Amino acid sequence: MVTPSRIALARKRRGVTLAELSDQAGVSLQSLSNYETGRTTPRAATLNKLASALDFPAAFFEGPALDELPSDGISWRARSKTSPRVLDAARAAGVLGAMLYDWIADRFHLPAVDVPSLGRPDPETAAGMVRTRWDLGEAPAPNMVHLLEAHGVRVFSLDPDHAEVDAFAVWRNGVPFVFLNTLKSAERGRFDAAHELGHLVMHGSERACSGPEAERQANAFASAFLMPRASVLGHMPSGAHVDQIIRGKQIWKVSAMALTYRMHDLGLLTDWQYRSTCAELSRLGYRSDEPEGMGQRETSQVLTKVFTALRTKGIRPATVAAELGLTGEEMNRLLFGLTLTTFAGGGQQATSTTKRHLSAVSSLAVGSGDTSSTSATPTPRVSSGPR
Repeated sequence: MVTPSRIALARKRRGVTLAELSDQAGVSLQSLSNYETGRTTPRAATLNKLASALDFPAAFFEGPALDELPSDGISWRARSKTSPRVLDAARAAGVLGAMLYDWIADRFHLPAVDVPSLGRPDPETAAGMVRTRWDLGEAPAPNMVHLLEAHGVRVFSLDPDHAEVDAFAVWRNGVPFVFLNTLKSAERGRFDAAHELGHLVMHGSERACSGPEAERQANAFASAFLMPRASVLGHMPSGAHVDQIIRGKQIWKVSAMALTYRMHDLGLLTDWQYRSTCAELSRLGYRSDEPEGMGQRETSQVLTKVFTALRTKGIRPATVAAELGLTGEEMNRLLFGLTLTTFAGGGQQATSTTKRHLSAVSSLAVGSGDTSSTSATPTPRVSSGPR
């Protein structure tokens, strides 16, 4: 039986209108509208045309209805500058990501959700409260993807084809999801992860997550979470030069621009020093890139452990994709940049034998993260040096 909402979801995932799909699949516009609303059901031959045009296995359209992510609860960055078609595609990817995590949660013990909803504190206070709750003290934040996963956040990547969407976060049935753009520098990826954590903590599912004020709050939260006040004041001199900022950013694994902004916010740079430092960093290429940065992005611990465990059972990622009614390429997009390897494979229908094997790994547990990922390491103070 074809599920109408899955046709609409697949179409939005590919970023096409009904009229465009009509041309690509050779199916009338009225028929497509009827299929998506459930007034009529496509015949097998028509369904195959739709599956081919949308690059989804036909089996995908016969699965159960999927709950869409609540549009009002999604924290969109620069929503006004991004086309609705791109936002719909990203939101549809979020539904597929949630579907994959439901599959994983049925077979593995995942970390429990421990993301507080703090009502209306200011971002600096909220960041401090989360740090205290998570026993981070004033030390630089560890691997942000590992940290989010250890506290129950489900982390996925955004489609590399839609680089204009920075990141977004959403609560779904009491579970927090974060989707990250993995094409940005490692430092900016850390900031994005902290920014989306700010949305989850301060805005949750009850307050507006988009708009200039919500973005300002999430940026302020990320800045305070990654660069605690006491830590920055203890390491960075007042009026620091550009070379000192470039060295200092390595302590907190943030971009030079982010540290510059934080220092200005804490009164370590005057307005004039802040503007001139930003201009010099921009001249050196730090506005759009991060020279001499971390290099390798932070990757997922949970997803890597899950697919490693499956591999030991002889279960390939392509089999998981087929079980979900996805192509291997579609699943790769959800994992892009978050696992150490990409997973090749098509979307053949899983056999009953395969399904029995999938059930066999249900007792495998995935831990909340290795202790090294959250340990604090001493960091040197950046000396004031010659003026």
